Amino acid sequence: MSKLLRISSNQTLRFFLFFSLLLSIALDGPAQSRRKQPTNDTAPPAPLLVRTATRTETRRLGYGGTLTLTGAPSGSITIEAWPQNEIEITADIELRAAREEDLMRLASVNNFVIVQDTNHIRITTTGTHDRRFLRRADKNFPKELLGLPWKIDYRIRVPAFTDMEIHGGRGAINITNVEGAIRLDAGESQTTLTLAGGDLLATVERGSILLRVPVRSWRGRGVEVRLAQGQMDVELAPNFNADITASILRTGRIENSYSSLLPREPELTPPTERNLQGRAGAGGAPFSFTVGDGTLRIKPFENK
Repeated sequence: MSKLLRISSNQTLRFFLFFSLLLSIALDGPAQSRRKQPTNDTAPPAPLLVRTATRTETRRLGYGGTLTLTGAPSGSITIEAWPQNEIEITADIELRAAREEDLMRLASVNNFVIVQDTNHIRITTTGTHDRRFLRRADKNFPKELLGLPWKIDYRIRVPAFTDMEIHGGRGAINITNVEGAIRLDAGESQTTLTLAGGDLLATVERGSILLRVPVRSWRGRGVEVRLAQGQMDVELAPNFNADITASILRTGRIENSYSSLLPREPELTPPTERNLQGRAGAGGAPFSFTVGDGTLRIKPFENK
């Protein structure tokens, strides 16, 4: 009997010790995990200061003059015709930096210059994106400021009959009522062109293009619009006259809801979802639209 009591006592002791061990692990576990959990002593980066400055310039530009604009890597471009024989340039320059002294250093390089010949105005954006310019302007420019975000939004008014060469980066582009030879290229853009004549060649890598033609007959040589990736919309006035070629190079489709656009030679080149050769009205100036990957929609002009 005493032996049985000793066995029972030993089992009770072992159970008590085992239970105590489990209890100590359970109580110490969260503390250990709290002690092992790494602490983040790094303070979050301070928000960047923002400074926006507006610069306005005016230059004389006669009938049939030429404008060349090299825009900023980021920022919008808006160009419209007006009845003056001069060009008005308004630019909103937005800079971001951690300190006021950094903003002042950036303001000394992120800007634009104007060069004028007899009847040709060149507007060139300068800034941290142009290493060659930086070497000339400020050899000791701090490297830590090179990657800070900045942009310039241009608003330009030109005589109606002005030839233009526009180089855009990333941002919206709007051109209205200019009837010259227009050459446009952009990287990533939401481009809107409201035009009635001229000679247009526009190329955008990705984004969207909206071409509005509010007149029945194009007053110019023709139009060629190319979009590598995205959506292109073409809005034509009622009873418009033109010869139109549209194509999708890789993936996508053509959607034609302009009822008076009919195939030119349906027996030779029947329209498909990726190719269309049509004639609107009595025909006229050649219009060519090309999309690499995306959708091309031809529809009636909506006067909004």
